[in-house]
Amino acid sequence: MPAQGHKGRGAISSPDNRFTTRPVDIDEDEAHARAQRAPETVIRAMPAGRIISSNNSPDVPFDRSINPYLGCEHGCVYCYARPSHSYLDLSPGLDFETQIFFKPNAAAKLIEAWEKPGYECKPITIGANTDPYQPAEKSLQLTRQLLLLFLKYRHPVNIITKGNLVCRDIDLLAELAGADLCSVAISLPTMNADLKRIMEPRVPSAAARLKALSQLNKRGVPTSVLVAPIIPAINDNEIENILKSAAAAGAQQAKYIFLRLPHELKGLFAEWLQTHFPDRAERVSSLIRQASGGSDYDNRFGVRQTGRGPYAEMLAARFKTASRRCGIDSDAYQHVLDCNKFFAPGQQQMGLDF
Repeated sequence: MPAQGHKGRGAISSPDNRFTTRPVDIDEDEAHARAQRAPETVIRAMPAGRIISSNNSPDVPFDRSINPYLGCEHGCVYCYARPSHSYLDLSPGLDFETQIFFKPNAAAKLIEAWEKPGYECKPITIGANTDPYQPAEKSLQLTRQLLLLFLKYRHPVNIITKGNLVCRDIDLLAELAGADLCSVAISLPTMNADLKRIMEPRVPSAAARLKALSQLNKRGVPTSVLVAPIIPAINDNEIENILKSAAAAGAQQAKYIFLRLPHELKGLFAEWLQTHFPDRAERVSSLIRQASGGSDYDNRFGVRQTGRGPYAEMLAARFKTASRRCGIDSDAYQHVLDCNKFFAPGQQQMGLDF
């Protein structure tokens, strides 16, 4: 096992996923050789059966989402989506950030969903699970294809991203925003370049993301900043600085999410913590448990996003105070959009025929 992990990768290793029942035994020399080998990114097509996912979570501001990609090369060690790679019989560790799947029929499946009788228009969030502007998007352009459809059929859409590649699509986003049909939330958990390098290694710099916020605002696109996640004794000291910088870039709304450690992420994060912050690993873990009712993760609705107890309450108070001082609304990170302009595929053509 490489003591410091691999350059440009967030996870330290590739542990078995939680569904593995018969792990493959590898001799010690081969295991060591594999651990030393720099993992390469592999991108594969995985056609979607359907493209719109639904959720009934009361603590998120949307109930419909689209993820054009499975896995994410950004490599954020804390990503709560990592355990989803277990369903592909892959590791939530290095596999999640090197084995990337894209949905080549995403646009066609979106049209298909909109054409169904009785479809009810509600805002759809792109990027709730994995980043729609991760490196693969630069060439595949799946997110741009989807945005073209949102614009054509006047359907409201929210974007969540860490990637400044979002500015490539500023022409579409500005036109959507002009009709109250889109908003963009940019995630920014740290302004510290050294911390970013090991915590979210392939994500654009904080400066690049702040510049993206500014550019979007100049074109009239409503924006928010997500300080996500807040990790005790790692980046919790940056709340005020991040909010001040985001406000200066034009963000109107802000929200934070406390570190979530579902399933395999618990072990992955502990391994990363011991590798990069052995001096404070126990302190970090203790604060996480304090905010999670004594466990590593409290997955109940209402507390999983913010934690609970004195430490969590202190974070909430600091965030609210800092947001107010910066003139930012801390009660939401997605703007209210117009659902009345949508028309289903085929309706426009019918109108033209008449």
